[in-house]
Amino acid sequence: MLALETKNLRKLFGDHLAVRGLTLQVQQGEVFGFLGPNGAGKTTSIKMMLGLVAPTSGNATLLGEPLGDRQARAKIGFLPEHFRFHDWLTAHEFLTLHGQLYRMPSSRLRDRIAKLLELVGLTPFRNKQLRTFSKGMLQRIGLAQALLNDPALVFLDEPTSGLDPVGRRLVRDIIRDLKSKGTTVFLNSHLLSEIEITCDRVAFIKHGEVIRTAELKTLVEGETGVTIRAGGLTGEAVAGLGQWGCNVRADGDHIHLTITSESALPAIARYLVEQNAEVYSITPQKSSLEDLFIQIVGTDGGL
Repeated sequence: MLALETKNLRKLFGDHLAVRGLTLQVQQGEVFGFLGPNGAGKTTSIKMMLGLVAPTSGNATLLGEPLGDRQARAKIGFLPEHFRFHDWLTAHEFLTLHGQLYRMPSSRLRDRIAKLLELVGLTPFRNKQLRTFSKGMLQRIGLAQALLNDPALVFLDEPTSGLDPVGRRLVRDIIRDLKSKGTTVFLNSHLLSEIEITCDRVAFIKHGEVIRTAELKTLVEGETGVTIRAGGLTGEAVAGLGQWGCNVRADGDHIHLTITSESALPAIARYLVEQNAEVYSITPQKSSLEDLFIQIVGTDGGL
């Protein structure tokens, strides 16, 4: 059974097409990254998956059940990007309220709150009102709320927003712990470095459609950028480098291209020498997720 599956989910707000046709599959127990530029339809897509917004067309299942199923929703955790918590409540009261909404037994709720406050580093502030919390502290209490019901699937929308490096590492550790327990994590983040460290697979979304889904390890390790510094190169010789890669671009005495395997480098060096080029250096560099994002999604909009 898939943790999440959507088929051609579409959402219209009046004349505005927010999501064109979202189709994706999320396996149980994986950490899945959801990437796209601003305005790509990520937030609307997440709201449809959670049953907070009704799709105009298409269908989806969550933990094997149709969207909106109450039993499935009881197994979901959610940390929204823009949260509005009851700031007059203390941290303990806030988590107690949400636990009561889940109808958790008092003894289990008490133990769970204590464990989660310790997990997110807020035990000393359990009796402090949320209005006294910094943005980072609110982010951490929100994360505790998302995990309160020990969810099978948790949606984290920008979970490291407002956190310092220590806080971001804490979130990464929590996500790794969730994965080790078999919990599925659906992660949307502007911080591509966090996605690169944390996720198993990623989907790139643009104009409300998934344009590519791939295992992150394969995606990042599968392509290598190469910078060549050489003299005496002809246009024909530069064009000939296309047999080993793509995106060949000359910039003075520097050539940039993308290859699928570093095993091509010796052949490239021999080819350049045969073309009477004076080769000074060949420098391979693995593409970062940021580089791949630009290649796949383009530059018409930031994250």
